[in-house]
Amino acid sequence: MLLSETAVTVFRIVNNGRIKQDGNYSPNHENNRMNSLSGLYAITDDSLLGNHLLPAVEAALAGGCRVVQYRNKEADRNKQLAEANALLILCNQYSAKLLINDNAQLAADVSAHGVHLGQDDMPIAQARALLGHQAIIGITCHDSLALALEAQQAGADYVAFGRFFSSSTKPSAPPADLSVLRAAKAQLTIPVVAIGGITLDNAPSVITAGADMLAVVGDLFGGADITDRSRAYCKLFTGNH
Repeated sequence: MLLSETAVTVFRIVNNGRIKQDGNYSPNHENNRMNSLSGLYAITDDSLLGNHLLPAVEAALAGGCRVVQYRNKEADRNKQLAEANALLILCNQYSAKLLINDNAQLAADVSAHGVHLGQDDMPIAQARALLGHQAIIGITCHDSLALALEAQQAGADYVAFGRFFSSSTKPSAPPADLSVLRAAKAQLTIPVVAIGGITLDNAPSVITAGADMLAVVGDLFGGADITDRSRAYCKLFTGNH
């Protein structure tokens, strides 16, 4: 059964933004953090989704997506807490992972499954100390294999490369070549994420180059049928991983 935005109101925000259900809900964070690090990686965009955040993410989850990153840099803390908490409930319903973009403290406050860090954000070791050994910690490495190797050594659970194609979400990000994915797969033991202008048309070449996950924003959430798009992305990984 799909969880509507209305249904989320049965949960109360308590204890500095944590959600408690008027019942017996208890998030399960005991799954191995590496198990779900493959396939479609949905990243939210408040400019695309606005007030439709929850139904849009649920549509992606219904199509098979099992990793979601909450990204809203413009909202105030109360809104971030409310949205992240609601997304965590939704992701747990689908046995999916919720990661928070850039903000390890927010991830800790809502007991999210992990955080995605930029190169200028909190160091990996500090994030690990804050979030615990079970947390998923990923980091942006742009087009640098050296940064990725450093991140793996520091304890990152995945590294993200890109942008690989023209991207409206990060138009000023430095371009990356698909060859970095091939090099990363040869030298890293942790999963590799590709981001930046990913579409259903170019996704096969990115997967072939070595991407374990495809981080998608506009091509997933900008269409009319998010569930169908999600399902189509997930099918690309069948037989590849």
